[in-house]
Amino acid sequence: MSTHFLLDIAIILTFTKIFGLITKRFSMPQVLGALLAGLILGPAGINLLHETDFLSSVAELGVIVLMFAAGLETDLKELKKSGKASLIIAIIGVLVPLLCGTLIALIFNKNILQDIFIGVILTATSVSITVETLQEMGKLKTESGTAILGAAVIDDILGIIALTLVTSTASPNSPSILIVLLKILGFFVVCIVAGMLFYYFFQWLSKHEGKKRRIPIFSLAFCLILSYVAEEFGVADITGAYIAGLILCNTLHAHYIGRRVEIISYMLLSPIFFASIGIKTSIMGMNGTIILFTVLIVVVAILSKVVGCGLGAKLCGYSSKDSYRIGVGMISRGEVALIVANKGAAIGLMQEAFFAPIIIMVIVTTLITPIWLKFAYKE
Repeated sequence: MSTHFLLDIAIILTFTKIFGLITKRFSMPQVLGALLAGLILGPAGINLLHETDFLSSVAELGVIVLMFAAGLETDLKELKKSGKASLIIAIIGVLVPLLCGTLIALIFNKNILQDIFIGVILTATSVSITVETLQEMGKLKTESGTAILGAAVIDDILGIIALTLVTSTASPNSPSILIVLLKILGFFVVCIVAGMLFYYFFQWLSKHEGKKRRIPIFSLAFCLILSYVAEEFGVADITGAYIAGLILCNTLHAHYIGRRVEIISYMLLSPIFFASIGIKTSIMGMNGTIILFTVLIVVVAILSKVVGCGLGAKLCGYSSKDSYRIGVGMISRGEVALIVANKGAAIGLMQEAFFAPIIIMVIVTTLITPIWLKFAYKE
């Protein structure tokens, strides 16, 4: 059995913290330093680290725990207030990138199904970077922060439906849209039933002080179970993790659970997740046409979310300042876009030449979001 992964983890932990301290010194979020560390250490930089199955699995666990922590910190009253607004923000925030991405792809590729698929990739939102940045700035529980979280969860569901529509057209083995909708509905029914059972179980457990130390362990297990169930129903695992956090956020020891979860996230899982995004990046074999496509797709990816989600927020009565912040908070594509791109590549909907531009788009939107958010909340 190879033990090289131990050295990989040691390098990631060391450099993400060093770069995090450097970015903090320049009044930038530390998560930006972790992302830069992965970019520099990976194939796009000095080529010291490479993506492995182990690092990918730990990175996936990292984003799940991060979203679980975000759910634990969510103010349910604020989330209920922003529910309708989050739906409208998500719908417009999906339609605008879908249309813009498809039109840009049409310029470079005449296969309409593949072009629509590029648009589908741009609909994705990875809120994990935004969550980490807002937590660091103490803005996660604000009106705009809650709206971003709510819209991102709905965005995931809408993205799954769009992905299924396109892939079902390309592959006869893919499930129909009706089956997908029923599976999503089934997932939320499971969440409601499991949520009620676990909520009362944790309330009972919380009253027995001698069992307090076990609560975070059961909580994390519950998070992982819901994440697994989400994937089995065709919903993103991070959505299951976030819902698990929401279910437990009003229990007696929610704050205690959050503190314990944060320790394992901060010390091991989050650095590996953020670094892994940079490690996945490769820019080999790009010609002039692909570079132009890359530039355009990055610009469209950024502006379509700022304009689409910002417009949706404005229509829902948010101030111009908060609408702008919500738009910026939805820019990052992260692992969600990469998962969608991988699924498309597996069934021939993603040309190999377009894969590197998509990865670069993911990296740029992921890097720019924490910086932009920092300035957006300073205004």
